[in-house]
Amino acid sequence: MPGRLLRGLGRWWRRYRYRFVPWIALNLNHNPRTLRYVPDEFKDKVISDEDALGTLLKVFQALFINDFNKQLEILTVLPEAVQSKYQDLLSVQHPRVKLPQNRHHQQNVFKPEEILYKTLGFSIARATSSLISAGRGTVYQKHEPIFFQSIGNPFIFRCLDGILIDGNDRGISKVVYRSCTGRDRLGPVKMSDSTWLTSEIQNPLAVGQYVNNCSSDRPANVCYQELDVPAVFPVELRQYLPNIAYSCQEQSPLRCVVLVALRDIRQGEELFSNYYTIVS
Repeated sequence: MPGRLLRGLGRWWRRYRYRFVPWIALNLNHNPRTLRYVPDEFKDKVISDEDALGTLLKVFQALFINDFNKQLEILTVLPEAVQSKYQDLLSVQHPRVKLPQNRHHQQNVFKPEEILYKTLGFSIARATSSLISAGRGTVYQKHEPIFFQSIGNPFIFRCLDGILIDGNDRGISKVVYRSCTGRDRLGPVKMSDSTWLTSEIQNPLAVGQYVNNCSSDRPANVCYQELDVPAVFPVELRQYLPNIAYSCQEQSPLRCVVLVALRDIRQGEELFSNYYTIVS
């Protein structure tokens, strides 16, 4: 019995120690290749926010048009200007087809990962890690409660300004995210994506929380970059955002975290990031 308890505590400590500040401070210099240094928090950008946001909009719009028949109910409650925009985009692919006729129009629907490849020239998937014992979400402001969600949870991302993002797809975290998603829904218009909690993911980019930490022999090939979603983000494309605010009264921009490549990545290569960014 004591041996089983000690082994359980050992497993818990191996998961928790990466969030225990004294342990982190004492071990920072043991493996400097796993650290990422930036001169200040305002220079923690590999690409501009405009480029990151433009890439997301490009992918989300392609996903929206690919599954257009299922989006007609959403379009009917949106302004005429939005409907006209998609009529123009659709006419390029299907001339002489108008929005009211699309309900009966047979559309070749591709898988989300195929749309990602057609749009950006690459695809990404979650698979078994090459690491031994390797290990999106609800956005919490610094003053909001996250204690119970954090217990045994290795998927909490801390932003530079103290905002926390819980990317766990199980337990209390899953329940909280689903509840917030249902709360913010406007009729047929979803304000966030909850399919990343299932096996049928509609946004193929929503896998960032499963990227493992780099090591001395596996250097980082991607990094995390924080991105605030502007209020003018198209409402019909918010259904692909895998993040949602914990509080419905929060007026600040929705915080997301995107993965940015640090170099060219080979086909079939596993992604690794730096879990620790040191601001000097």
